[in-house]
Amino acid sequence: MKIPDLDAIDHRILEILQREGRLSNQELADRVALSPAPCLRRVRALEKAGVIRQYAALLEPRKVGLGMTALITVKLEKRGNMPGEEFAKAVRGWPEVVGCYSMTGDTDYLLWTFVEDLDHYTRFLTGRLLKLAYVVDVKSNIVLAAVKNTTALPLNHLGLETRRRKT
Repeated sequence: MKIPDLDAIDHRILEILQREGRLSNQELADRVALSPAPCLRRVRALEKAGVIRQYAALLEPRKVGLGMTALITVKLEKRGNMPGEEFAKAVRGWPEVVGCYSMTGDTDYLLWTFVEDLDHYTRFLTGRLLKLAYVVDVKSNIVLAAVKNTTALPLNHLGLETRRRKT
């Protein structure tokens, strides 16, 4: 995978936007010591290159009635053609699932889910996931507390020196 040519200013722009995506271009430009036009050109170039994939508002699950988080490991039937695409299609239609990852090791998939409560989770598990004939094993892991939960990717591997300014 080719990493786009990023300099220290691009690195700083990405760090700031990951934490504060609603900054105005003027505020961002001030924080990275650029004038607004060059800053906007850099942001647009990062968007066009696919480095910046999208912008989103991050909601607090409990504040919108989703009081339970579960991580679910799923094993699928291995005989014949593994129904991976069929499973993926089903998962894409389930609003409770916010992340689905194909895995190596003892499990085929990891689902990251948000539900209202245990009753909602039971309905999801028995009414959707376990109804799929090719699902042969499911293990549920209920989250007790989020020790760390961030959407910001680490960028230190890029080896770009940035002057830290107060943010």
